[in-house]
Amino acid sequence: MPVHVPDGFLDAPTSVATGVVAVGVVAVALRKARTELDDRTAPLVGLVAAFVFAAQMMNFPVGAGTSGHLLGGALAAVLVGPWTGALCVSVVLLVQALFMADGGITALGTNVVLMSVVGTFVGYGVFRAVRMVLPKRLSSVAPAAAVGALLSVPAAALTFTLLFAVGGQAPVSLGAVLTAMVGWHVVIGIGEAVVTGLVVGAVVASRPDLVHGAHDLVQQRRLEIRGTGVQA
Repeated sequence: MPVHVPDGFLDAPTSVATGVVAVGVVAVALRKARTELDDRTAPLVGLVAAFVFAAQMMNFPVGAGTSGHLLGGALAAVLVGPWTGALCVSVVLLVQALFMADGGITALGTNVVLMSVVGTFVGYGVFRAVRMVLPKRLSSVAPAAAVGALLSVPAAALTFTLLFAVGGQAPVSLGAVLTAMVGWHVVIGIGEAVVTGLVVGAVVASRPDLVHGAHDLVQQRRLEIRGTGVQA
């Protein structure tokens, strides 16, 4: 997500609370993901997780011990579904914390909440909302995904700021954290939107049937084709 929170940046009660939320969401996601995948789309999950992992390796220093980078939650949600997308991002965060020292072990729950929960579900929620006002065409999927990605990044950064206001331990003022987090991550969100729009657009152009966020449009197009065939 935008912010990889290190160990000790938030106090123990806040870290424990976010850890409980993270475990609960992951547990639900493990069940819900089964409804989002089938034999065709399941192989895409590994590719999405690998892409998110690579995207999150591009870090931008933000200050006070935190870093900013591309999130990938909205992209994952649109391609494989929000619950499966949350699992993809959670696995990436776990690997990074255990093997790459990117984010703290005690802060893993916080990072999962910020990136896997807020980033993914805000991004997907905005995507669905934008799609409702755009024409019901496959060409609308990529722009809607880009808007979702754009807003998901500052939303996660703002959530971090709220958590810092509750249990922040670093000697940094709340105003400075808010300015750094939200300000920098609006800029990062623009990059997130560009990457998400390009990737989703490419997949929709080649295999729209694999894109979770386009399932209803693909089914509608199939019905229209069949209807035209019957009339002919």
